[in-house]
Amino acid sequence: MPPEKGRGRSGAAPRSVDVARLAGVSQKTVSRVFNDEPYVSDDVRRRVLHAAGQLGYRRNNAARALASGRTRSIGVVTLGTALYGPASLLMGVERVVRDTGYALRVVNTVEGDPAGLSGAVDSLLDQGVDGIVISEPIDEHRGGADTSLRVDVPVLVIGAPPPVTAPTVLTAGDGADLMAHTATEHLLSLGHPTVHHLAGPQRWYAARYRLEGWRSALTAQDRTVPPVVTGDWSAASGYAAGRAFAADDSVTAVFAANDDMAIGLIRALAEAGRRVPEDVSVVGFDDIPVAAYVTPPLTTVRQPFDAVAQEGLKRLVHAIENPAADPLPASGPPVDLVVRASTAPPPGEAAAPSK
Repeated sequence: MPPEKGRGRSGAAPRSVDVARLAGVSQKTVSRVFNDEPYVSDDVRRRVLHAAGQLGYRRNNAARALASGRTRSIGVVTLGTALYGPASLLMGVERVVRDTGYALRVVNTVEGDPAGLSGAVDSLLDQGVDGIVISEPIDEHRGGADTSLRVDVPVLVIGAPPPVTAPTVLTAGDGADLMAHTATEHLLSLGHPTVHHLAGPQRWYAARYRLEGWRSALTAQDRTVPPVVTGDWSAASGYAAGRAFAADDSVTAVFAANDDMAIGLIRALAEAGRRVPEDVSVVGFDDIPVAAYVTPPLTTVRQPFDAVAQEGLKRLVHAIENPAADPLPASGPPVDLVVRASTAPPPGEAAAPSK
């Protein structure tokens, strides 16, 4: 008679020795399988996992933490916001952390709280996390006092938060300037003499880097750099900016720092009788789900949230589990410009022939 699922001997919770007995292997082999160690054949690994499934066995992470000195938990500091970028990145991190077998502890910060980041890090360290992910998109101390953090566990920085001192500091998701540069170059390649920019709030690191990428693309081709118009990430601020752009007949191309502002901008242009893309081309940033379904479908830069989380967490876990080893190398950020119907050559200029 097969063993009752979820029970070891005498009706107690199953132990690794019960899994070993059912799989016909040693207890050490069971440990190697669940620690994902090498030198275990595929056949043995399958037998152990099958036996564990039959018994309903789960690792005792508390005991492992006592033995290893690690809690197998990763802390995340993130801004408490429903904005698409930070929320999507947090979802990507959550998915990846689950797959690593680590527990996730999240502390949200509040915009406008200068002590929020240091307090969140202290809270996670008090909980004994083995590593920390800092995804803090806002500079709360711009031009102010020293904000460097001292942390005694490996840290993964996503974007560009304040200086951190830690045993290992890794970075990920820092290619916003290159993505913005590519978006601006796309508009210039269509024949637009210059590109206007609807920027995000400059307290946000992402907004600064997107502005820098836009400016670098223009200066690299010796184009006029128009005055920057700043929004607050919302479609309403894009609409307000669009009314101003619509009144200037010299505006033929606009790069918006996110898709919501781009969508508001397009609405204002349409109401003013400026057609997109026939009169004004518009590019956004993020590729939010609705971007492909607005009128016209929005050309935009797709952010690689899952790829950033996957690579960053892989490198962080390696640093946690191999403190004496060199960090895993980082790959360059992918740039994915999604060209749709909101961009075209400027008025009076024919499109380049297709190849």
